[in-house]
Amino acid sequence: MLHTLFDPFGASHPFIDMRRIQRDMNRLLDGVGTSRHSSTYPPVNFWAGEDSIVMTAELPGLGEDDIELTVQDTMISLRGEFKDQDIDEDVSWHRRERPKGKFFRTVELPFRIDAEHVDARFENGVLTVEMQRPEDEKPKRISIKS
Repeated sequence: MLHTLFDPFGASHPFIDMRRIQRDMNRLLDGVGTSRHSSTYPPVNFWAGEDSIVMTAELPGLGEDDIELTVQDTMISLRGEFKDQDIDEDVSWHRRERPKGKFFRTVELPFRIDAEHVDARFENGVLTVEMQRPEDEKPKRISIKS
């Protein structure tokens, strides 16, 4: 990667200037748009097999009663709120990175979910949800006769 280019006459190099401007803009915008109301919070992981799909979400500091989880057809929604810490109002914050406020996240799944067969567990700040595909939609192996 080209960081500097020696020019004895001091001429401007447009590509180097553009890279510098891009780097400065990235630094200025770092963290912008990461509102907890964003469609990307909380971060989630999904993995699927033929019959089910599993979602995990990290929700530190919340309890199971602080989380609302709903599934309908091919959608799963996660809603909750991080309460503000009990800290005097007259303090000056040095840095504030932990989440605060309400969040809502909906993700479309690759297949319909059987709402009667959803298992949700919340342990050590991690929500794990296993969702089953309805029996009538599970892939069926067809035997081939010769």
